[in-house]
Amino acid sequence: MYCGEGCERIPLTIVDSDPEAGTITLVFQAVGESTMKIAALPVGDSIEQIAGPLGKPTHIENYGTCVVLGGGYGVAPVVPIAKALSDAGNEVIAINGARTKAAVILIDELEKVCSRVQICTDDGTLGHHGFVTEVLKQFLDEGMAIDFVLAVGPTPMMRAVAEMTRPHGIVTMVSLNPIMVDGTGMCGGCRVEIGGETKFACVDGPEFDGHLVNFELLMARQKTYADAETEAHAQYEQTCKLESRIE
Repeated sequence: MYCGEGCERIPLTIVDSDPEAGTITLVFQAVGESTMKIAALPVGDSIEQIAGPLGKPTHIENYGTCVVLGGGYGVAPVVPIAKALSDAGNEVIAINGARTKAAVILIDELEKVCSRVQICTDDGTLGHHGFVTEVLKQFLDEGMAIDFVLAVGPTPMMRAVAEMTRPHGIVTMVSLNPIMVDGTGMCGGCRVEIGGETKFACVDGPEFDGHLVNFELLMARQKTYADAETEAHAQYEQTCKLESRIE
């Protein structure tokens, strides 16, 4: 997606679509300059460019019992995948986590396609008091027969999930959306190591076998643009304050 002059191209996941109406639904968090500008657009305004779909489609098959985990806004891409898994005949259980009750999203959408939805909040204001990984560990400790796990969210969460399922030999996919930059494969910013081979999250993924991802390298590369992003964010907020005073 490209909002307009001065904005970067950013990859966003399509959560839902209505071909008859010609609409798509996108969910994102305003954390940087470009997403803040998009969030500030009034109803009825337009976005300059949207290109897609990009990357490889999610592999869907009848695994059996599937557990899908979404951390924060990572739950957005979980919803359409959970629906596809359910349509393929799987039993789908969702674990949806966020920092606090107000940050939990898409509960109704998950409940429509999952046999069970477990909510988690870091502060205990809704559902399980703790992390999504704690609920997954509880399932495993109880002996639940899990055939497939999908984790989407903060990189430390996805790494923890992969390490938790590794001893059980459970097929585990993670989405490396967090490192993607423009989504087209042109910038090389989303270079990752998968099973010892170099891949690009945007064109070779975004989903990869969680047991093959070099998470240490991934998290190191995610810090590459941290200072620039912080500076751009601060400059945009300052500009907004100045414009507000002028008005």
